[in-house]
Amino acid sequence: MVRHSFPVILVAMLCGIIAGPASAENIDLLMTRLFPHNELTYIGFDSVEREDIPVTSGIDRKYLIVDFRSKGDDSREQQIAQVHRICRTLLTNTDLVRDLSRQGYDMVSVAFDRHYQYDCLP
Repeated sequence: MVRHSFPVILVAMLCGIIAGPASAENIDLLMTRLFPHNELTYIGFDSVEREDIPVTSGIDRKYLIVDFRSKGDDSREQQIAQVHRICRTLLTNTDLVRDLSRQGYDMVSVAFDRHYQYDCLP
């Protein structure tokens, strides 16, 4: 995957928030506040770094997965709309994007289960 500047910045900002215990609490609080439980339930996040990919390759090596659960059996269209809303909310938070970029994140993904992840692209 080719590195995209805006997602890179977003991911880096999320990393900065995740860097320490207090930071991890910040992203948890932010996600819980932004997405009410009656719509989506924020589960948590996970940081993934592909150390087998050289830093100089230009390929995304470090990304953040933000995990949610939906309150019902959503159609594919509803799930895509939820992903779009989550990504838009994250990508428009410039402080978050800046912090993630500083931490070396290249991408942010949204997951609703263990089988599917959706990348946030600007």
